[in-house]
Amino acid sequence: MPDVFGNTTGLGTGAQKSLERIYRRRVPPDRIATPELVRSLAEASRETGRQVGALVHRSGSVDTVIVGSPTGLMLPDVGRLRAAHGRFRALRLVHTHLFNEGLTQDDLVDLTRLRLDLVAAVLLSPEGEPRSMTWAYNVPASAGTGTPYEVVGPLSYGSPQPHFGELIAALEREFAESARGREVRAKDGRAILVHVGDKRRGGSQRAASRLSELRSLAETAGVEVADQITQLRERVDPKFVLGKGKLEQVVMRAIELDVETLIFDLDLTPAQASGIAEQTDLKVIDRTQLILDIFAQRAETRDGKLQVELAQLKYTLPRLGQKDDALSRLTGGIGGRGPGETTLEIGRRRARERVTRLERELARLARQRAERRRRRSSGELPVVAIVGYTNAGKSTLLNTLTGAGVLAENRLFATLDTRARRLELGAGRVAVLTDTVGFIREMPKELFAAFRATFEEAADADLLLEVVDASDPEHEDHEATTERLLQELDLERIPRLTVYNKVDRLDEAQRASLAERERSVCVSALQRDSTHALLERIEAELPAWATAPDLPPPSPELSAKL
Repeated sequence: MPDVFGNTTGLGTGAQKSLERIYRRRVPPDRIATPELVRSLAEASRETGRQVGALVHRSGSVDTVIVGSPTGLMLPDVGRLRAAHGRFRALRLVHTHLFNEGLTQDDLVDLTRLRLDLVAAVLLSPEGEPRSMTWAYNVPASAGTGTPYEVVGPLSYGSPQPHFGELIAALEREFAESARGREVRAKDGRAILVHVGDKRRGGSQRAASRLSELRSLAETAGVEVADQITQLRERVDPKFVLGKGKLEQVVMRAIELDVETLIFDLDLTPAQASGIAEQTDLKVIDRTQLILDIFAQRAETRDGKLQVELAQLKYTLPRLGQKDDALSRLTGGIGGRGPGETTLEIGRRRARERVTRLERELARLARQRAERRRRRSSGELPVVAIVGYTNAGKSTLLNTLTGAGVLAENRLFATLDTRARRLELGAGRVAVLTDTVGFIREMPKELFAAFRATFEEAADADLLLEVVDASDPEHEDHEATTERLLQELDLERIPRLTVYNKVDRLDEAQRASLAERERSVCVSALQRDSTHALLERIEAELPAWATAPDLPPPSPELSAKL
């Protein structure tokens, strides 16, 4: 006999048979529920004293019969993949309510979270007879209802029902048209940003700063940000991050806005990723995965691509023990780039073998970079390395000082591959100016480890230029992050100039305050005239031997990407 799901404890033989008979019912495509199905559900509720429901497939057959408590119904796992093309799952829930109550919040959460075709409740009289019906279905956000669903009724039992098949077809067309209207705006879908902050550390001001940076990361990854959610807590929920109730609200908001992705502004533990995945079939990624994905998109050289793949594999390895399919969404990244589900298929052993091969190859490339640096040093050319927080204007400064013409965008991590260019100083003197990968707060440790050899390109520099976006309200925090990472790389021993960029956006008092700081220069990297003072300081800071007028011309390698 077919299985009955849910709260079957203590059911008698008669009640069990009443539940099993529900599987015999068929519903034509023009009806939400037939009188025969409704009578069978009501009879089973009278026998059990509990809510009884049926998940009905669009084909008309009863897919699953569920029995709950007198006040609620817990649906079984109906699978994460939709059972038909389009917006919905091709299943509708028809169930009883014993106390003449309308659709509950749990009913509406199931409707939106599971993307059911429709949820209908049969309201029973005290005698257990059908009295009325009410139902709800998902609607596009543009429908103007203020909620991601529309509720109909309660209507007297026996009132005309809409043509179910035509209703669902019309709704799926509306959702499809709504989605097509957004395709041109974001190549990798829509997302909601989620920040969970500590009430005791900065509160709402810190949350706003973190969300602003997360939004920039998401937009760099090609995602349209539909909304952002902030919750301040005493501590992060160990399973759901937000807490289950708040997470349900976020999921319903995602359905309302037709969002495919939730991006969390923290690193999710495997347990949290699994817990969230149990509540939604949305793609769930964390801050580390988002940054890894940006690097995967922007890496151009073989070196960079290998470093990103290594970082992704190291990030994924601890999560390969997860049995839940949440990992397929976590490791997929925005747009599905990176190792993704392939990593799940090859398993821990083969993933570790791949990590070993990547580390071996990257070590070989690191030796090649070291040899290039040695040859450059043997030519007695001084090296000036540009470092700093991402999107501070490092590549723009490189272009202005050398005419390099490298990519410079108002995006985070626009530059991933180290570049070296010839820098003309006064009286025919020459130096090498290198651009490095930008830093970011709480940089993923896997990514930092993979790119460490690239960061160490600055280890042989005679001078560091720390570029700071002076117009950013968080620039002092960015300077602290840069200082911390330079110490970790053992680069704080190298002489350093702080270059405050974008000072044209500041008022006179702010510019004067920055100019008074020790070992600092104020510039606007887009205006070459403003860099004269910087060039003079670079000449003054370089070792005396670097100013010899008869230095040999730089080799062609200096203009090549490292």
